[in-house]
Amino acid sequence: MDMFVFTGIIWKEEKEYSALCPELDATSQGKTPAEARQNLFEAAALHLEGSFEDGLPYLRPVPTEEDPRNSLPASTLEIFKFKVDAAIKAHA
Repeated sequence: MDMFVFTGIIWKEEKEYSALCPELDATSQGKTPAEARQNLFEAAALHLEGSFEDGLPYLRPVPTEEDPRNSLPASTLEIFKFKVDAAIKAHA
């Protein structure tokens, strides 16, 4: 089983929290930071699973101009690392 390490970013929107994994361009939302984080974990895992099953590249970095780290004040961002386990099987 391979372990992938990614970056997570959470910030407050008007009524909810948004979360982004900039390496995968996977996003989620939640009513709390914890819910947004958990939803991001699920979105990242589903993205990887689908990419592997379909033989597609899994890395899809967010364009620099759309990365919230470049547009929002650092005080509004929560930045963390997270890991995703992925079982990769080869088929002929």
